[in-house]
Amino acid sequence: MNWYATRLGTAAAGVTAAALMLTACGGGSGSAGTGAGELDIATLTTAQSLDPKDALGSAMPYFQAVYDTLIKRDADGTLRPMLATKWSYDDSRTSLALTLRKGVKFSDGAAFDGDAVKANLEHFKKGGGGGAKYLAGLKSVDVQDATHVTLRLSSPDPALLFYLSDAAGLMASPVKLDDGSLKTTPVGTGPYTLDKGRTAVGNKYVFARKENYWGKEAAFKALTISVFDNETAVVNGLRTGQIDSAVIQDANQQSAVAADKSLRTTEFSFDFQGLLLFDRDGVHTPALKSRAVRQAINYALDRTTMVDKIRQGSAEVTDQVFGPQTDAYDKKLDTAYPHDPAKARKLLTGAGYGKGFTLKLPRVSAIVSDALASSISADLKAVGITVAWDQLDGNTAVQKVYRDRAYSGMVMNIGQSSASWVTAQDLVTPGTFNMFGTSDPTVKKLLGTMQTATGTEAATAARQLNEHLVDEGWFAPFYRMTYQLVSTRDVKATPQSGMGVPSIYDYKPAS
Repeated sequence: MNWYATRLGTAAAGVTAAALMLTACGGGSGSAGTGAGELDIATLTTAQSLDPKDALGSAMPYFQAVYDTLIKRDADGTLRPMLATKWSYDDSRTSLALTLRKGVKFSDGAAFDGDAVKANLEHFKKGGGGGAKYLAGLKSVDVQDATHVTLRLSSPDPALLFYLSDAAGLMASPVKLDDGSLKTTPVGTGPYTLDKGRTAVGNKYVFARKENYWGKEAAFKALTISVFDNETAVVNGLRTGQIDSAVIQDANQQSAVAADKSLRTTEFSFDFQGLLLFDRDGVHTPALKSRAVRQAINYALDRTTMVDKIRQGSAEVTDQVFGPQTDAYDKKLDTAYPHDPAKARKLLTGAGYGKGFTLKLPRVSAIVSDALASSISADLKAVGITVAWDQLDGNTAVQKVYRDRAYSGMVMNIGQSSASWVTAQDLVTPGTFNMFGTSDPTVKKLLGTMQTATGTEAATAARQLNEHLVDEGWFAPFYRMTYQLVSTRDVKATPQSGMGVPSIYDYKPAS
């Protein structure tokens, strides 16, 4: 199966199974019917908990239905007021002042105010969820009064506003934060409330439109999120009108959808698939300490054939981890490593590995298909590198990859944020995906500039960092995946910048 579930790029140091995109799925079909004013979305991602501290990646629509964020992120990435109406930094960019919306109440009657913001941010930071690290630099929240708070940071965080428009900015009733009830009974200020009578946890979640919502009324009177365990069933649901919208990743299912003229489709890119080389210091595989060896791996990979044969053209070749929406992106870096086995062999010989070496990699079938595994093995074998695949299930992979740090790399799907600093935090700074803490003077200098500078200076540093990482062969991306956002003719859906699925605000009745 191919999964567009919770993305690896949003995992934190305390990795869970969800971070491996192996979120448990219900086995049933979507909810019946698409009555007037009702929206039924299909997903392969279930919500293990509806407590905001556990919000992550493609599970966000579950949370957006019942919880508003401090800042709203439009489909194109523009940040707009939501529960916070204004925000501004001080000169050091270590204090962020927020002005809060007046007169908003949670669905249990509790007031939304400065104390609620403080309680929620601390709950998220200390809650142990996959996104908790995004508030690691938050030292304190100072409450001036009911409508004014200031977030104090240990150092500038260029992505903080982005995080406050995402999971870290979700606001729940402060009186429910500590009793554990939010996992199954969410209480927020959002446009919907959970209809527990019609909800079957792990299979179908139904939300009823809130009549006294403080903002613009939700576009649909009811929202259903139906959990599927495979995309074939999702496509069947779309064709029969059982569901209204879904994101399709599998190339075969995309072809099936394209042939159905009763459906509307929009293509978008959200992530890349590739080989993350963790072991750049040669802890497990001494050869990977050599820049030439890492470059050789990149030259050995036949990305064009991967796109044509495995993705059936539904992808774009890339050699960089920063996405096109970031200021770090440089189009020419997409083809920095053309397929060149002869050059790869020459680099290996020059590095002292002319006779090759063995690269042991974990393989989770939900991420690495048979075809992809065979392609990678054949490409690297052609230049003398033998890939030894270690087949793992989801729970075993979490333990061995992240806790035991037993491998030199792993093939993954990594979400590409629209913010350069988010990608840098996820992939470059020491942490989950730089588990051995690799760095060098150039990386340290450019990260520092990205963090403290603004405007052109920060953007230039981001591009220079991207170029340096590609030249050093820190990663071996294959391609950016092309997804299809599919909906019936009655629904207009718009892809969301920085997310693998649309926000709930991005669905509208077509008429």
